[in-house]
Amino acid sequence: MDIKVKQMGRKEPEAAKVVIESLDLPLTVDQYLQMSHEQQEKLFPSVELLPGAERLVKHLHKNGVPIATATGSHTQSFELKTSGHKDLFSLFHHCVLSGDDPECKHGKPAPDCFLLAAQRFPDNPDPSKVLVFEDAPNGVEAAHAAGMQCVWIPHKGINKETHRHLATLVLESLEDFRPEMFGLPPYDS
Repeated sequence: MDIKVKQMGRKEPEAAKVVIESLDLPLTVDQYLQMSHEQQEKLFPSVELLPGAERLVKHLHKNGVPIATATGSHTQSFELKTSGHKDLFSLFHHCVLSGDDPECKHGKPAPDCFLLAAQRFPDNPDPSKVLVFEDAPNGVEAAHAAGMQCVWIPHKGINKETHRHLATLVLESLEDFRPEMFGLPPYDS
């Protein structure tokens, strides 16, 4: 799990380097990425949403709350991951794919992708008014560095204590999120 935690949210070449060095693999970054892309093509189209994600996105959209995605993914892997959920992702105002967005210079834990996502909203909100939902420790660091509030839903097996102090709220599941805690419209009963 430590390797996964270290590479989550980073740009692809950086994440590949973490894996190669951690496992002392006799591969170049390009070789590793080629193998990884082949596996992604098989596995990513069947990726399921986190429990509670669909309800939250539809609720925010219905209530006129602008939403965006900011991920370390490249366009190709993002399209594979979201291919089974196109209707849901069409509700997002925009997506920042830091893996190949030329305006995003650094991957997580740098704040670039979150700051860029905020800047691309028409009203360019102050970072302190932005709420980030994250599953990766690197993303929690990025949200904190951006000056944004962060709800962290860590993967099972990740030590919550390492980044708890950087998150505004830590939840076991998105199903536990209550929008009104952040001044957002509550869910319908």
